[in-house]
Amino acid sequence: MARSTAQRVADALRDRIEEGGLPPGTRLSEEALGRELGVSRNTLREAFRLLVHESLVVHELNRGVFVKTLGPADVVDIYRVRAALETAGVRAAASAPAALTAAVGAAADQGERAAAAGDWRGVGTADLRFHRALAALDGSPRIDRAMDRLLAELRLAFHTMPSPRRFHEPFLPRNRALATLLEHGETGRAEAELAAYLDDARELILDAMREASS
Repeated sequence: MARSTAQRVADALRDRIEEGGLPPGTRLSEEALGRELGVSRNTLREAFRLLVHESLVVHELNRGVFVKTLGPADVVDIYRVRAALETAGVRAAASAPAALTAAVGAAADQGERAAAAGDWRGVGTADLRFHRALAALDGSPRIDRAMDRLLAELRLAFHTMPSPRRFHEPFLPRNRALATLLEHGETGRAEAELAAYLDDARELILDAMREASS
């Protein structure tokens, strides 16, 4: 039971990281989170250990637990794994259930609505859901779980960007284009577009990191 409670707490904290509510460098207070979530410190510590294993938080001796700050090598590795998982989904799109295909278009819709409302953090959340939906086309629960962890990590990279709007806005029509290609069964073109898309996004984040450190 303690293990399942710790997993529930880890899931809740991962969701907050993915939604942008816990930016890199945030200290995770055992006392405050224990009160808020109604769990013991032992349960929180187990949840923290799970998130350390997922590379989402780090434990610093005599200082506490902090949301991880990514470096360039982390970003390169995240995008390498993303490419493998999302490409597998695109290749499987032709035989995917209609509900999974519809989720891709629905996430593109969500991003466009958030942009129209000026909610650029919401656009980032919709973008993560869009890419999770792409990978989910492969129909693998293990890929789904891997994407959950990976995209929570990716949200940490988004915080590097000085302007969320400038980063996310150019990718909104590219999400729509990918969704349209898949709707029309053009998986080969979708795969090529996805590869270029991920390369461009990775380089934008790396450029921002280099600029911030110079």
